[in-house]
Amino acid sequence: MTFSIVAHSPEQQAWGVAVATKSLAVGAMVPAAEFQTGALATQAWTNMSYREVGLALLRAGFDAAEVVAELFDRDPDSATRQIGVVDRNGVAVSRTGPECLAFAGGLTDDGCAIQGNLLTGPEVLEAMHEAWSTSDVSEPLAARLLEVLAAGDDAGGDRRGRQSAALYVVGRGQAIGHGSRVLADLRVDDAPRPVDELQRLFKILSDQMEAS
Repeated sequence: MTFSIVAHSPEQQAWGVAVATKSLAVGAMVPAAEFQTGALATQAWTNMSYREVGLALLRAGFDAAEVVAELFDRDPDSATRQIGVVDRNGVAVSRTGPECLAFAGGLTDDGCAIQGNLLTGPEVLEAMHEAWSTSDVSEPLAARLLEVLAAGDDAGGDRRGRQSAALYVVGRGQAIGHGSRVLADLRVDDAPRPVDELQRLFKILSDQMEAS
């Protein structure tokens, strides 16, 4: 159904999520992040309460592994869920319930959790991990997340096709509004090439922020 990356940039004190799927309006369901707290993606048979509860647990000082364990322990349908969490310290955990539809799985590395379900194969996650590992840490986290998402899309992505994508990033730096820590909040709800469209929107946002 969905592939995503949840990540942290210690250099920029930023946390964020990039996600794509063959369903409508993925940005309304999957990503959540809070400055100096962490970020997460809840997917597969999405339990949207994971976003609010997960951030509350992170805010209370739970680490990523404790958050994932707590969410799954509370959920009688956790076998159908998939989640990636990165906590305030950049510790990453990805967990895939045994009833998530194949191909389903996840990878973690320093500061990132990559996961997907109903993928064309493991090569999607591998391509995303390679893109993250070779990305330039001096680049904005949002740009790095989009590179990773595009790599997954190019590798096959969701085996049902394409429909929506989203990017949500919080951190230090030039926010999209006064009194905000949101650096990017972009959604493509329905498009033939949603990742490409998300990249186009991010270019517009970057140009506008640079000019302001």
